[in-house]
Amino acid sequence: MKLTKNFIQPIAGAMLCIFLFSCGGKNAQNGSGMVREYAVMTLQPDSMEWYSNYPAAIKGKRDIEIRPNVSGFITDLRVDEGSVVRKGQVLFVIDTVPYKAALKVAETNVEVAKASTETARLTAENKRELQRRDIISEYDLQMAENSYASAKAQLAQAEAQLVNARNNDSYTRVISPLDGVVGEIPFRVGSLVSPSSATPLTTVSDNSEMYVYFSMTERQILELVAQYGAENFLQKLPTVSLKLSDGSIYPLKGRIETVSGIIDTQTGSSNMRATFENPNRLLRSGGSGVIMIPMKNDHAILVPQKATYEIQDKKFVYVLNDDSTVTSTEITIASIDNGKEYMVTSGLKAGDRIVTEGVNTLKDGMTIKAAGSQNNQ
Repeated sequence: MKLTKNFIQPIAGAMLCIFLFSCGGKNAQNGSGMVREYAVMTLQPDSMEWYSNYPAAIKGKRDIEIRPNVSGFITDLRVDEGSVVRKGQVLFVIDTVPYKAALKVAETNVEVAKASTETARLTAENKRELQRRDIISEYDLQMAENSYASAKAQLAQAEAQLVNARNNDSYTRVISPLDGVVGEIPFRVGSLVSPSSATPLTTVSDNSEMYVYFSMTERQILELVAQYGAENFLQKLPTVSLKLSDGSIYPLKGRIETVSGIIDTQTGSSNMRATFENPNRLLRSGGSGVIMIPMKNDHAILVPQKATYEIQDKKFVYVLNDDSTVTSTEITIASIDNGKEYMVTSGLKAGDRIVTEGVNTLKDGMTIKAAGSQNNQ
């Protein structure tokens, strides 16, 4: 009995080790000869639509600073901040008393100059007749002619001063140069203002159309050019949407009208401008938002984000070869992110098979078994 126990125990232990080793080796590539299964998908072209979003600044089509042309105290304020005004509407009135007095003096000076000019004209005509009869000398005639010319010059000067006085009087009524909305008003009745003041009286913004400025990187611009073509590029671009600061979408579409021809070397981006109609004055100059550009690719190669891994800001996938080995392959993706997939711009093609799960457990050249054939359609 004692010999039997010593014989049976080693055999049982050996059989148990073989069993455990066999069970543990089902998912191992080495040791048992079994290879691990991984989910694999075959890439096929697919259609994809998305929006590319860009932070934007909103400005009026024209933002005109209103400044006085004459100095004086503000005696009347005809508008308030945020008022909608029309071209030619009076915004401010500056003390008119000194300018009306100057206008009256200028008008009087013109009348005096006219009388002096008429007297000089009559004298000159009389001298010409006397000289024709040899009653006076040529010198006397020339003196009369010079007096007449001097009187005419003085009249012209007085008339110029009258025009200036009239202008100054009109400048006491500060008017809006365009239809628009009044901005901040830092000066009130009683404030002393002058043309040399650093701060404008206010700003009037033409909000009938709004300019929305945003920036795109060189790469993003090239993606648009690749999609719509370089010839007549701006005309081919689709209409764009504007997301407002509260998250709502502005009801009217806009168009991209200008693209700066210069790439900023510091930011690597170029300035762009879209124009939006603003009939209800919902958009205000100085606001912010997000420009949404619709994008579409009918032959996109899409890969699940979980099928990728990153090394030093570069993205890679594992491509399954015909001999069942995997190859680490670098890919380039478009600057979009829907949270689920990447659109590949280079590195993969239709028909390639990639591993979609467990990529962190793979190594380059490793042999695997495809657990299932799936595609991205």
